[in-house]
Amino acid sequence: MSGVLVHEWLGQTGGAEKVLDVLAEIYPDTDIYCLWDDTGRRERRHLRESLLAKTPLRRSKALALPFMPFVWRQLTSDKDYDWMLVSSHLFAHHARFRGRNAGVPKFVYAHTPARYIWEPELDERGNNVLIRTASQVFQALDRTRSKEPLSIAANSMFVAARIERCWNREAQVIYPPVDVSLIRSTEDWTSALGDGEEIQLAALPSEFVLGASRFVGYKKLDIAIRAAELVGLPAVIAGSGPDEAQLRERAASSSVPVTFIVHPSDHMLFALYQKCSVYVFPPIEDFGIMPVEAAAAGAPVVANRVGGTSETVWDGESGYLAAMDDDQDLRSAVERAMSLDRSKIAPTSSRFSTEKFRQNILDWIPSGPFATHDHMERG
Repeated sequence: MSGVLVHEWLGQTGGAEKVLDVLAEIYPDTDIYCLWDDTGRRERRHLRESLLAKTPLRRSKALALPFMPFVWRQLTSDKDYDWMLVSSHLFAHHARFRGRNAGVPKFVYAHTPARYIWEPELDERGNNVLIRTASQVFQALDRTRSKEPLSIAANSMFVAARIERCWNREAQVIYPPVDVSLIRSTEDWTSALGDGEEIQLAALPSEFVLGASRFVGYKKLDIAIRAAELVGLPAVIAGSGPDEAQLRERAASSSVPVTFIVHPSDHMLFALYQKCSVYVFPPIEDFGIMPVEAAAAGAPVVANRVGGTSETVWDGESGYLAAMDDDQDLRSAVERAMSLDRSKIAPTSSRFSTEKFRQNILDWIPSGPFATHDHMERG
């Protein structure tokens, strides 16, 4: 059977891109359609970009957004496809082929309905004037198009509830892939570091609170610094992004030392997980891959009790959940997390493994005829 993968756009590696990478491994002969590719990583595969890729709009997602629903309806191919698997966090689930593949059965792996359209309070991109003005129109269109997929899978129960609320559709939960086997394969990731990063790691305090993610507002890394202040430990902030200057300004006024590790390699990040006293992950996330990575490395995790992290962090086993705006609750969670037996943390990550994801996807996409009552019931 011949299928096709559809993805929003290929850019900075994140959770959605990791999902696509594994889907492409599961279905190695499939074509991939996307709005545009800014990575150049997939020359080996037949990848098709949309009309937007040939315009300056590819450099501004906010300006391109009004055109995306239309563009996704214009897919064409000279091949025959039996199914379409869409990785969607904005409008990719609107995808439709014209011509010979019109009506091809569509399966949607939903990272979320677009948060900055449906729940802008959770995503600062929803503050864009253009998006706010058009959000009601987009919502109506989005809800209509969401009725097309034969079946929808959500990346967490938190997202499944949003899908039901926004799209009035049921979704089964398939947690995204985390390479826990790789992380757990090396007892000490220091041995995998280059000289420069090994020196950086050795210079860090023996105990510290780690905050690691992209340096953007909604990740709330300032709260990781606050958590370090509450327990009187140094903080290490790892990652990169446009808010680095603001975070450094916050660090300058901190009552504890704050060290920045900018653009850490994956191996450096794994080593930081292993060395830290506790990993603090403040944002409200749809799933949150990094807390699972940290747990796989044996780090106790403190995460937001709201969102997908409430499904991945097990109170008293891999860490604790906390209200991030409550200093007393946050301090208590950090102190209790640091007292956990680290040898028992890593096994909690196994249910989010890449292997588990692969099997769940293969179970979800049936190998027989699609237009059956049973399959429609699953959506």
